Amino acid sequence: MTADTLLPALTASARHAVHPAADTDCSCATEDALLADRDDGTVVRHGDTVAKAHAPDTDPAALARRLSVSADLPGVLLPPLDRAPAALLGRQVTLWPYGSPVDPDTPDAAPWEAAATLLARLHRAPVPVGLPPMRGPLKAARAIGRLRAAGPHPGAAAVLRAWAGLPDWARAQAPMAARALCHGDLHLGQLVRHPAPDGPWLLIDVDDLGAGDPAWDLARPAAWYACGLLPPDAWLRFLTAYQDAGGPAVPAEGDPWPALDVAARALTVQTAALAVAKSAAADRPLDEVQQAVVDACDRMSGESPELGQGFAT
Repeated sequence: MTADTLLPALTASARHAVHPAADTDCSCATEDALLADRDDGTVVRHGDTVAKAHAPDTDPAALARRLSVSADLPGVLLPPLDRAPAALLGRQVTLWPYGSPVDPDTPDAAPWEAAATLLARLHRAPVPVGLPPMRGPLKAARAIGRLRAAGPHPGAAAVLRAWAGLPDWARAQAPMAARALCHGDLHLGQLVRHPAPDGPWLLIDVDDLGAGDPAWDLARPAAWYACGLLPPDAWLRFLTAYQDAGGPAVPAEGDPWPALDVAARALTVQTAALAVAKSAAADRPLDEVQQAVVDACDRMSGESPELGQGFAT
């Protein structure tokens, strides 16, 4: 199946959701929009409805369970339009209301407090029976697999050394402690305002949702801060808001790094692995941000087990 086949069918699904009584070739004034087209998902919009084709290896039963969780946590997760995915050309498709995303051109207005508060509420919610494990470590392991398949690169050795130093659970080689309901892939692209454009912020993308260690959901901003890529004030805003909302991943007071260290290392390795793989595939050097995470992996190899606030130095 090619994108030329999937995109028209996915767009037709979105159109049918908006105009169920009309032909899929409706001639309404609303334009279709391609919001994302990646290996792990293709997303299109028609009016106020979004249709997503999930990754080809998506388990429909696990996805349905995650959709139910999203539907049952209003005010935290964006609720789907249907609790059950539909099959389309060998892909699982879900329908969602449209929400306004974070504006990447206004970093000073990034909703760090909202993200942290939503995470704390998610982590404090009961873990539903039968929910699959959170898939964060699996994504890190896949990034390493992509790195190994990409061919020689001067940054690869440092990333692989840092990976080897992580505990088995962080490398998806042992069960993760199922302490909380976790998002699994938290970053600012996972927040939207709904109703658009000025409604409250909500979390989106349930593909990695599951039971696991809540520290993983704080790991990406923690890693960015430790690598010097997230300003200290933004990190402090995020961390403080999470603690004020009663988030269980870190202590309410005191040093948060013992709880965050392993997950922050793992997210740093994941980010570096993808950066090196893309660099090798495109035969181009790492950019400044990519080099920063590879350098952090190099420092990990010679440091004590806990990075703490010295990670960036």
